[in-house]
Formats: sequence, C-alpha cells, structure tokens
Amino acid sequence: MSTSILPPRMDRRTAIKWMLTAAAAAAVLERDAVGADPAMPAAKGYGTDPDLLKDYKPGAAWPLTFNETERATAAALCDVIIPADAKSPSAASLGVHDFIDEWISAPYAEQAADRKPILEGLAWLNTESQRRFQNDFVSLIASQQNALCSDLAYAPIAKPEFMTAAQFFKKFRDLTAGGFYTTPVGMKDLGYIGNVPRASFAGPTSEVLKKLGLV
Repeated sequence: MSTSILPPRMDRRTAIKWMLTAAAAAAVLERDAVGADPAMPAAKGYGTDPDLLKDYKPGAAWPLTFNETERATAAALCDVIIPADAKSPSAASLGVHDFIDEWISAPYAEQAADRKPILEGLAWLNTESQRRFQNDFVSLIASQQNALCSDLAYAPIAKPEFMTAAQFFKKFRDLTAGGFYTTPVGMKDLGYIGNVPRASFAGPTSEVLKKLGLV
C-alpha cells in the first residue's frame, strides 16, 4: 500500500469517540509497554468529560503523530494483521491506522506509554524490509510481509535479535484488534448483538429456568 492510495483521514470527533470505546475494552488486555517517551509534547487533551458533539479539528485536542510514511506503514501492517475476508473489510479500510495514530498521540499515561515503541517499531519494520527485500514494508508483496511478521508473531519464541520488534508487534496487534473489534463492522464480525431493542421479551425458557434451579 503506497501513501497515494491511503483512504482519507477520518474526522477527529469520530476518532476520539472510537479511542474512548477502545480504551475501555483495552483494560482487559495485558499491558506491557516497552517504554514511555518522556519527551512527548504536552497537550490539554479533552479532560474528564469530553464533548463528543464537538467537531474536533486536527490539533484541537492534541496534535497527531504519524507522518505520511508512518501512516502508510501502519496501514499496511494493520492489513497484514486483519486482512479483508468474505465477512469483513480489512482493518486499514476502516481507518484502524488512524485510530492508532489518535491513540499514541493522546496526552494520557496509558496511551503515552505506547507512543515510543510504536514509532520505533514502524521504523524498524521499514529498515528490516529494506535489509531483506530492498523495499519499504508498504511495497512488499503479501508473502514478504507475512514472512517478516512471522518472525515477530510470538514474542516468547522470537529470536533474540527480534525480541524488541516482537514486543512492538504484540502491542500493535493488540491496538489493531482493539480498534477493529470496537467498530460496528468488527462487532458484527464477532457475532456480537449487544443492546438491541426488541418488540417483546418473553424471558428465559422453562428449560433454562429449570437448569438454573429457579423453578
């Protein structure tokens, strides 16, 4: 995927609402940040009571982090992790890479801890792609991208020289999954119905109540 064919950047209000949802979901995931970036620029953020009706413009809540190369690399990696299939579109087509940009740019401790390892990991990915295949990650064919990512897919058995990169990959995979599966499309892919109104509610069947010892 080249920078010229990336989808338009999503609006900030949608991205911030998405980040709030994913932050709640991420609480159940293992947190293992490689290291926070103490030089991260300060920003006011949205405080404890964000205005989700406000039309946030770029830089209004906090400046975004990714440059175009990082954004394109992140999009390509999102699509390796969650490619399109018969049920759902790919992660990048839903803007998950922009969600990750929003996430690592937020001036809060949990998100700030992810900023440095994500940026360094994306840079490593391009350096390693050039070393192995003489091309940036976004320009590799699928088999080359998969071969590179296979070396990072499971940190406990990664080679010593890939250990830091494998920790980055785990973090990026968690964020990709967290972003994708908190979208309506991702929830549908999981078969999650959620709080859907019904015309009537008959309650549990007698068989269920009997099994629970309630009748």
